Amino acid sequence: MKEIDKIAFIYLKDGKILSTLSKGKDTYYIPGGKRENGESDEETLIRECKEELTIDIKRNSIKYYGTFEAQAHGKSEGVLVKMTCYTADFYGNLEASTEIEEIRWLDYNDLNKISPVDKLIFADLYDKGLLHS
Repeated sequence: MKEIDKIAFIYLKDGKILSTLSKGKDTYYIPGGKRENGESDEETLIRECKEELTIDIKRNSIKYYGTFEAQAHGKSEGVLVKMTCYTADFYGNLEASTEIEEIRWLDYNDLNKISPVDKLIFADLYDKGLLHS
């Protein structure tokens, strides 16, 4: 079974979660991405947030949130994505980079706009009262 290993940045504000729409896609994703060779979770998170959102993660503020697995969106049946999620503080202003078409704040009512693994994360945040509907 194939597994895609991804790191995600959970950032909540006013009961909504930061999500991104990549150019040419029709589904919103929690910001983050795949690790490059030899990268730690921290290094992947810092690099991906800089690439996608033009922000600098404060390394000492990174906190593990949870790990979620589901069928990978747009991949053949049986290909799973493992999303290891972190929260963190950052410097800078959130701005969509060249690879991101749109940044949007989503809530629990937006489940039809997101990938299967993000649905698990949204449900977990909602159950903990962190994500509103």
